[in-house]
Amino acid sequence: MSSHASSGKIDRQPGYILHAQPYRETSLLLDVFTRDHGRVALVARGARRPRAELRGLLLPLQPLELSWFGKNEVRTLHSADWTGGVPQLAGLALISGFYLNELVVRLTARDDPHPDLWPVFDRAVRSLAGSRPLAETLRVFELGLISSLGYAPELRQDCHGAAVRADAVYVCRSGHAPEPGTDMPPPPQSAEIAGATLLAMANNDFSDELTRRQARGLMRLILSDLLGGGRLATRDLLQALSFSGEPNDIKE
Repeated sequence: MSSHASSGKIDRQPGYILHAQPYRETSLLLDVFTRDHGRVALVARGARRPRAELRGLLLPLQPLELSWFGKNEVRTLHSADWTGGVPQLAGLALISGFYLNELVVRLTARDDPHPDLWPVFDRAVRSLAGSRPLAETLRVFELGLISSLGYAPELRQDCHGAAVRADAVYVCRSGHAPEPGTDMPPPPQSAEIAGATLLAMANNDFSDELTRRQARGLMRLILSDLLGGGRLATRDLLQALSFSGEPNDIKE
């Protein structure tokens, strides 16, 4: 990356468009996630004109190299180049990608670099275009996201400092180490999770269906806490699709 900090100019920064909306008569206002600068607001002047060079490039979930300038909160996009390697997503893979975008928008601040999150996001987008189960890709991303934000759950030790046992069951809550399970029903805002699932998560291994399903419950608790109980539009859409009879791999 070539950067000219004194002039506010950034050259050829890897990034993805998280959200785009019309701006004035012919422009677009972009929310982008970049490797070295985190989320940045850019205005793409003239990008909505019928023959604009940028018109077909500024698509979400496509790897780009972005150059911009300016020192205000909203900078000006100078150029964008598609770096390739990710076909355009469709169906549930596309909605899953919007889910990644929504989480990044909701849980990160503008102009706050997230070097640990960038490779997690980049791998997840590329994985959505492959043959890996969508649920596996999303669980890996969710764990990587909350870990990069400093909220990684304890997965190897219980609340007493003892090693998690694969053959045991634990009660898990957001912000707490796993508690050994009892015969009592789990308290509200908690999830019963097998020790084998916790250890698999610690190894970033979501290949097993039970692991994905139980991890989904724990990730949902933690993300709900981080979101302040707010709802995610993409999650509501996926839920609506499941009620309409569409396959919903994300629920695994």
